[in-house]
Amino acid sequence: MSDAPLAAEAAAPTASLPADFASRICFLCAGTEKARAARGRFLSAYGGVEPEEAAVVVALGGDGCMLETQHRVLGRNLPVYGMNAGSVGFLMNEFREEGLIERLAVAQAAVLHPLRMHAWMADGGCVEGLAINEVSLLRESRQVAKIRITVDGKVRLAELSCDGVLVSTPAGSTAYNLSAHGPIVPLGANLLPLTPISAFRPRRWRGALLPGEAQVTFDILEPEKRPVSAVADYTEARDVRRVEVHEDRTVRLTMLFDPDHGLSERIIAEQFTV
Repeated sequence: MSDAPLAAEAAAPTASLPADFASRICFLCAGTEKARAARGRFLSAYGGVEPEEAAVVVALGGDGCMLETQHRVLGRNLPVYGMNAGSVGFLMNEFREEGLIERLAVAQAAVLHPLRMHAWMADGGCVEGLAINEVSLLRESRQVAKIRITVDGKVRLAELSCDGVLVSTPAGSTAYNLSAHGPIVPLGANLLPLTPISAFRPRRWRGALLPGEAQVTFDILEPEKRPVSAVADYTEARDVRRVEVHEDRTVRLTMLFDPDHGLSERIIAEQFTV
């Protein structure tokens, strides 16, 4: 569901790259022929190491490749520099084979924090997942979903009839959230969009902007008749009864961008695209 872009700290130079980073680059790529061929050429030109030995990762593909790469290095906070060898490329830099070392040396860092989901299912089990873009709840059948929304222990919406609802990170606000007509949120705003998906009742409710520290709970009403699934990036739970979502600031993800191609600037520019 998510092909593009998390609350983020202010962008800063990649001063943390070690002096020997040029000999410790890991090249990862999407499964497309274009991305695999590009990886082969980069390996021939620069060599390459495994992620466990890397100081920096270069991801070749589209936004999906960036998400897969970040999940692969999750917990290590390895800086990831993406180059667009895919389609959308919102999280990627311009694809260019020359001058890679120089581009990495001056790249700017955006430090991001994902959403953590806990989803309790009908059998009593709990599924946990991290979302770089959004956590989304979606109806599983022809029946409209009915969901109660609680924020920080206070019921804010007793019953939402909808196809689904999502909580997005700021970076993810330009992805599925935007397609669902949710607001774009600048990095560093410390806000989380809460956006309904095809809401039927309340008919005029268009969502909310929540503080970054908010704890959001979704309770599924009439779950046997109106089953709902919950998805955090690549982690899905079926027939959920309750889903809790919050931003996990103990987890840091670092994306690198060319100085004239920063993520914050692109999020602002996206709001003026017509």
